[in-house]
Amino acid sequence: MIWDYHQMHHQLRPVDVGIGLGSHDLGVATFAADLYHRGFFPSLVFTGATSRTTAARFPRGEAVHYREHAIELGVPDSAVLVEPRATNTGQNIAFTREVLADRMASVGSVLLISKPYMERRAFATCQKVWPEVEAVCASESIEFADYLDSIGDSSLVLDMLVGDLQRVIEYPALGFAVEQVVPDDVSAAYGRLIEAGYVSRLIR
Repeated sequence: MIWDYHQMHHQLRPVDVGIGLGSHDLGVATFAADLYHRGFFPSLVFTGATSRTTAARFPRGEAVHYREHAIELGVPDSAVLVEPRATNTGQNIAFTREVLADRMASVGSVLLISKPYMERRAFATCQKVWPEVEAVCASESIEFADYLDSIGDSSLVLDMLVGDLQRVIEYPALGFAVEQVVPDDVSAAYGRLIEAGYVSRLIR
């Protein structure tokens, strides 16, 4: 239920630039490369430093490893920019905006490419940090059970599902994101997962 809520179910359409949001999931870069080849955007920015989850896997930074992976998948070097400093979603958007301001005359629309359970938080953050652009969200189309298998660590994914939902709920009051309606059944599922101990990614 929470997995489905996190996804915005936006209709894909061509935009000015794609933004690949760094994380532990290299599938984001794979999907971003696929979208580039399908003609959804002419330029692509990968954004992200490292976190406690990604420092060992992507020691040179999430954005750097994502970029290299996309180039291995045939995206031209000239089409990919890197924003290597961001350590949270707000910085992902703000710092990417700065990078693009130096490279493009104007940006009217962006495609936010993320893990499936990060779409809603990315959208709400972009609406707050960069309200001038039209944001479309996209992630790999994959069933929840298949995603758990692909990551190989179900506890990590469940902890992150819960942590992302907490941020969707609480970040608007902190000024980090716009408000999102959370249905009662999603709130109830969130509470059950917290009671079950999936709390390692909660903000204390």
